Amino acid sequence: MDGDQPFSTRFADVYFSRESGLDETRHVFLRHNQLADRWAALDAGAHFCIAETGFGTGLNFLAAWQLWDTCAPQDACLHFVSTEKYPLSPTDMQRALAIWPELAAYASELLEQYRDLTAGWQHFSLAHGRVTLTLLIGDLFDTLPQLDAGVDAWFLDGFAPARNPDMWQPALYQRMAALSRPGATVATFTSVGDVRRGLQTAGFTMRKVKGFGRKREMLCGQLEQTPEAGWQAPWFARPGGTSERQAVVIGGGLAGACSAHALARRGWQVTLLEREADVAQGASGNPQGILYCKLSPHHPPLSRFIQSSYQYSLRLLTRTLPQNQDTWQQCGVLQLGGDEREQKRQQGLASQGYPASFLHAMTAEQASALAGVPIEQPGLFFPGGGWVSPPRLCEALLQHPLISVHPYRHAIELQHCATHWQILDAQGSVLAEAPRVILCCAHDTAAFEQTAHLPLKAIRGQLTHLPTNTQSAELRTVLCADGYISPSRQGSHHLGASFRFDRLDLQPSEEENAHNLHLLQALSPALHQSLQHTTPSGARVGLRCTAPDYLPLIGPVVDANAFTERYAALGNDASLRPDSPAPWHQGLYVNVAHGSRGLISGPLSGELLAAWMNNEPLPLPRELAEAVHPSRFLLRQLIRRNATDRPKRQRRAAD
Repeated sequence: MDGDQPFSTRFADVYFSRESGLDETRHVFLRHNQLADRWAALDAGAHFCIAETGFGTGLNFLAAWQLWDTCAPQDACLHFVSTEKYPLSPTDMQRALAIWPELAAYASELLEQYRDLTAGWQHFSLAHGRVTLTLLIGDLFDTLPQLDAGVDAWFLDGFAPARNPDMWQPALYQRMAALSRPGATVATFTSVGDVRRGLQTAGFTMRKVKGFGRKREMLCGQLEQTPEAGWQAPWFARPGGTSERQAVVIGGGLAGACSAHALARRGWQVTLLEREADVAQGASGNPQGILYCKLSPHHPPLSRFIQSSYQYSLRLLTRTLPQNQDTWQQCGVLQLGGDEREQKRQQGLASQGYPASFLHAMTAEQASALAGVPIEQPGLFFPGGGWVSPPRLCEALLQHPLISVHPYRHAIELQHCATHWQILDAQGSVLAEAPRVILCCAHDTAAFEQTAHLPLKAIRGQLTHLPTNTQSAELRTVLCADGYISPSRQGSHHLGASFRFDRLDLQPSEEENAHNLHLLQALSPALHQSLQHTTPSGARVGLRCTAPDYLPLIGPVVDANAFTERYAALGNDASLRPDSPAPWHQGLYVNVAHGSRGLISGPLSGELLAAWMNNEPLPLPRELAEAVHPSRFLLRQLIRRNATDRPKRQRRAAD
């Protein structure tokens, strides 16, 4: 910072004009993308996407948000996607934005969620869902190729080309054109000839206009020549569908509540069917769940999905639930080292430069002081984690005027009639109908004919309730290893959780209570000693729903038989690139198989599902959206069949 003026020592350049950064933003990006006129002309329920290079202080975003509030229809949605390689700290951003009191309300809402940013994709839902922000933290040449979006306007910002030549490259302009909708506009503060020619080569018609303040010229333009789209796997394409914003969600657990909430915040009318007397009665019904973010230093898809999901869950909790002894506590989560393999994993993570506010290593002595009970091993501490009451979260998410919850509605059949789905009960009565249906009913999802092919499995888990005593009441943070224990909630600790593959009944067992208590020994022998003779006050059994690769299934559903027939040639040659559109069950979606991570993955899965259904920018990299796509298993079956059958064909040919 240079006083209150942000200055980059890395690029030796200012973040915005010293004359008036806000006026510069309005002149360059808002006026020369014609945003006020375009937004005033939007239809009700429309959405508009801005993409930006260089988030910086967030000034451009906040100015656009302020204008959106002034000009756009009340039920329209603004999606702002921005890249940033070197994000500012919350403190520096707050200082920079304090210059403009007129943006204070917008800055305050953003800064409330702008915490603990790590590399990857960071998604924010603001203004009651009317505005979304997706920050792509990292090199834009890595992040923009993974963006799945249709951009209406570009803010080509960043440090000056002479200061940051690595960014201002033809590959960027080509990617901008590829991501743009027909007629997309672009504006930038620079008038450098190489930039103008690069944008023209990419298909933009560019012109020079008066720059801001003392700057003589700047560039603006419009995409006139849409580039040829490259091949996209049809099974991962957008299915399209009706513009009616009505949906039925089947299942009232975390996945269903998060899906309904995400749609309602976008103006959808949602009917939620729950077969029990109340929501959150299945695996989402535990009194305490843990915000447990187990990552890998090698960053496989599961780890990257968990990291982005965890951070979005914390943002949702902050704006949805007050912290108290009933709802949730951000008391932190201490992951203990355990065996040599686990300690190596933790050491790898601790050395990767995460902000200390996201995770940091602790010695046993430090862990003991933090936890309030004796700890005998080192670990990783996640300050943002803690415990949550899943039922309280589900209830809060469903408290929306556009969501209607119907208990005692046991759906067993789906029928597609012209443009709508009908949901039927055992007597054949129609429980509800809508153009879109989202199945969020865990392993019961496979009971429907249309989704019977999904490889879902149930895993039994038991949670043990123990009364708090004088010693255990000192526990101040969640402890995790193979098991976990939470700080006291309403006079009880909750220990978990067993994994049973040999039984699926819901009857609590003494054996599993003993198992959970045994797991406590590895967390804190002293805590185990103080609780080992305590009689459990109860136990709760639930069935986790998982998939073979331990990733959830989120997205549109295909007709499995038609899919296998249409793409059968992949069984002979997996390198083929078929053009035939996927045979979708039009309007049918799933959001299932979150396992024991529903508190982590549920909220962002709702946002991802809403993006699929609303044709919005996806809040995850394309490769991660594909990694959780329901079609992945059918595709693997076809390719695996090719690999399995090839030796047989070769033997027959030899004979």
